[in-house]
Amino acid sequence: MNYLAIEHCGQTLWLLPDKALYWPARKALLVADVHIGKAASYRALHQPVPRGTTTATLARLDTLLGELDCQQLIVLGDFLHARHAHAPATLARLRDWRAQHAGLHIVLVRGNHDRHAGDPPSDLGIEMTNEPWLVGPFALCHEPESHPTHAVLAGHVHPVFVLRGRARQRLRLPCFVIDARVSLLPAFGEFTGGWTVAPASGDRIFLAGADRVWALKG
Repeated sequence: MNYLAIEHCGQTLWLLPDKALYWPARKALLVADVHIGKAASYRALHQPVPRGTTTATLARLDTLLGELDCQQLIVLGDFLHARHAHAPATLARLRDWRAQHAGLHIVLVRGNHDRHAGDPPSDLGIEMTNEPWLVGPFALCHEPESHPTHAVLAGHVHPVFVLRGRARQRLRLPCFVIDARVSLLPAFGEFTGGWTVAPASGDRIFLAGADRVWALKG
């Protein structure tokens, strides 16, 4: 599979084109901002949004879990979008997906949407924890706030970077922002949008698109 390996805090991390991070030493796949049930939540408000986003998101997770040696899936917040994600059809898809990965240890670091949506049903076998969750050199969080002793890996922001061409072309791509104190993962979910980031001093920006990840050159 395609990935870009980087060194961060003494650890090798793989940045994946499908907006996820793999930590080989822990055999862990990290994703942020999955937002299961977001489209259903919008449709409940009579907004015309596409169907099938939950199925597509879970299918992408299936692909990554099949290609990588994963013992653990870590979600950095916002697994469920809102209480509408507890709709029977959405939960049925989640239960079918979970049954295919019964031996996988899943940990959800609660995010702001999880607090509103409520924890996933217990039969999904997802371990819940509040931020920060300290693992090795990292504080695994949802909110991108610095930690006094550990480097933060977080979500919440849905970072994207805008590439600009000479003829005024604009291309928005999801990105990873790697910083010594607080690093950001892009949003994994299908229907999430993004917030444009600008590199700060010391930031490393890695763009994800076209089935590859590459470093933004300063």
